[in-house]
Amino acid sequence: MYCRPRAQTRRGVEGSTTADPVFAVPSLSGWASRGRPGLSILEDMSFATHTDLARVQALAGRLADSARHTVRQYFRLPIAVEQKADLSPVTLADRAIETEMRRLIRAEFPTHGIRGEEFPSEDGDEFTWVLDPIDGTKSFITGFPLFGSLIALAQGTRPVFGVLEAPALGERWVGCEGLPTLFNGAPVRTSNCQSIEQARVYTTTIETFRGADRELFERATGRAALRRYGGDCYLYGLLASGFCDLVIEMSMKPHDYLALVPVVEGAGGKMSDWSGAPLSTETGDKVLAAATTELWEQALESLRPR
Repeated sequence: MYCRPRAQTRRGVEGSTTADPVFAVPSLSGWASRGRPGLSILEDMSFATHTDLARVQALAGRLADSARHTVRQYFRLPIAVEQKADLSPVTLADRAIETEMRRLIRAEFPTHGIRGEEFPSEDGDEFTWVLDPIDGTKSFITGFPLFGSLIALAQGTRPVFGVLEAPALGERWVGCEGLPTLFNGAPVRTSNCQSIEQARVYTTTIETFRGADRELFERATGRAALRRYGGDCYLYGLLASGFCDLVIEMSMKPHDYLALVPVVEGAGGKMSDWSGAPLSTETGDKVLAAATTELWEQALESLRPR
């Protein structure tokens, strides 16, 4: 038997009174008026009360809008593909999106640092924007719509704000430390799955798991109710919205996962590396995301080397 999503509508948690259209850009008014059980605003030690929150949210919306506009100029049209030094593909669209994002960030927050996938890092103050213009370039160049643009803001090494923009689908998740995650303007939440045996498990590709890591992945997921593959960052949006329960991945870089931490955890989930350590700008390449703490603990135990 599979775990089921909690009662939700296409626009979010059941009972939301939002009048926003399905593809509306999330706003701070959504956070101010739409709480949900178990996820109240944290008053202390949280970016939710930072004086720059409104400016950050507005800028992140513009960054995501820019990515959506650029992607739709190139998606499913002929486009040149280059191979980077690490053998991963890159396109004009990747570079155009990150170039425009950097321009917008410099204009709004000239003292902030910027760290992106396609260009050298720019040092700044305590805040750093971490960008992945197209997470899932292989999907993008093959016409598969489950890729995304990832926008994170880190305070020190800790991700405090994140956007998962799925431009081909017109979908957007926005997460902020201390606030409920919004999907197209309405709150969402993870499932209540607490057992691997009932879990719906995703990973982008089994090919990244080799040797002992493949054995650990099989031990952690072999008894799951369902295993599916493919989806890149979109998998974490599905998890935040309650449609899958567990994501286990490796060969990740900070720009691949930092934006996803506030999205998943703001929806009630839990993210870490395979040792259980919080994800930051300095953690390694192994990522675990779960719908509940109970499920996370079970998966974490299975992923521990014997």
